[in-house]
Amino acid sequence: MFLASLVARTAPFALDENIPVDLAADLAGHHVETVVGLGWVGIANGKLLDRASGKFDGFVTMDRNIEHQQNISRLRFGVLVLRAPSNRLTHLRPLLPAILDALETLAPGRLRNIGA
Repeated sequence: MFLASLVARTAPFALDENIPVDLAADLAGHHVETVVGLGWVGIANGKLLDRASGKFDGFVTMDRNIEHQQNISRLRFGVLVLRAPSNRLTHLRPLLPAILDALETLAPGRLRNIGA
């Protein structure tokens, strides 16, 4: 059980370009890449999700329309949609406990909304 927990905690996740890169430092215990850091800025969602397939276990975004624009169920990773008044860290940091919890249980092909 400990090993399964360790694997889940170190699974790689990607933060979309609409999430501040500084949030990665707040996701302790997780391997986090950013779309900005990967040089994938400006790539349309469909192509972006295709690139992420096989590289990440989860994708974190603030794009509320992603579930209507993309077929999430076909993805080999899960998607977290953060719902906050803005993408400023002051609005996102209160969501951290829920984000960390969701990252532990995020399933491929599934979307979870975090926040209001």
